[in-house]
Amino acid sequence: MSGKTRLLFRRLGELGAQYYNAPYRAAIARAKREEEDLFMLLVFAEMMGVPNPAAWSTLELQPLLMDRFHDWHTRMGMERSPLDHFRCC
Repeated sequence: MSGKTRLLFRRLGELGAQYYNAPYRAAIARAKREEEDLFMLLVFAEMMGVPNPAAWSTLELQPLLMDRFHDWHTRMGMERSPLDHFRCC
């Protein structure tokens, strides 16, 4: 097979995958968002007074997730930051 034929078949395969996955994109995005929300809760649970058995493992992730914290707590329905010592809004 020539290079052009391979490229054509590869492109057709990509288009077919997009076509068949299109109805599920919203469900996949929603599931990913819910998974990220649960992860954020696990990371910041100890700061909100919720016992977290994995606190030592998630403590080092807090600085990395601080920039996404505001979006998370507003999506969870908390108008203000639930952390007393951290104001993000």
